[in-house]
Amino acid sequence: MCMERRKILIATKTYPSISVKYKETVCTAGILLDDNEKPLQWIRIYPIRFRELEIDKRYPRWSIISAKIEKNEKDYRAESFRIDDTSIEIIKKVSTENNWADIKKLILPLQFKSPKEIKEQKKSLGIIKPLSIEKYFSEPTEREWNKKQQAVQDQLDLFDLLEPSNPMSNLEKIPYTFGYKFTDCDGIKHKYTISDWEIMQLYRKCRNKSKFPDLELQEKDALEKVRQKLENSFMHDKDLYFYNLYNRQSQSSSPKFYDYWLSIPTYSKI
Repeated sequence: MCMERRKILIATKTYPSISVKYKETVCTAGILLDDNEKPLQWIRIYPIRFRELEIDKRYPRWSIISAKIEKNEKDYRAESFRIDDTSIEIIKKVSTENNWADIKKLILPLQFKSPKEIKEQKKSLGIIKPLSIEKYFSEPTEREWNKKQQAVQDQLDLFDLLEPSNPMSNLEKIPYTFGYKFTDCDGIKHKYTISDWEIMQLYRKCRNKSKFPDLELQEKDALEKVRQKLENSFMHDKDLYFYNLYNRQSQSSSPKFYDYWLSIPTYSKI
């Protein structure tokens, strides 16, 4: 299958993960557009070595890019595409003025009622609006990469000694997860965690800027600032929609879905 140049609206990207095969990858969710920039379908583009991209190819959220892509035939999920990340061209950034009107015209026509509806339509990616959000939470998780991931990281650190400007070095493992407990429009309760890059960077930025003297207090300070943002600000001042992405499973196995990626478009309240 030949790659075809297409237009894509970038909706969100995950915090980088270490991959034995690809060294380091980012999964990006967006919307495939036609030549007139009308929305066609949700799309997942992977793998992308985002931190290794040239500066002019590092697309921000809500940008429209042009890139060569092809359907990933090894992934049964209809939304999954491979991308030639050397072909990325940033066309423009979509405006967030007028209460995000331009972005809503691209996103909301592809909204689903609930995670159940996404599954029933045999989709693996979509956007939903919760009926209610009950609680924000943060929880500790592993502080270190697993052994295989650490071996890859050690190789990258070695390359960094040889080439200090290497952009792929020093990927930090975030030792906390963040998320929401909410009820969808079918009345079903969920607990979703966030893997959005921007939220992870918010935690790192708050911790690194903390004026407390030791790491434990710096982390507590950062966790409180993230809570203030995600609970006080987002839950009460924003009109939240959640991206719902299901984990990859073999077609030969019984269908099993994991609600593991939540990302937050920060729409202003109407």
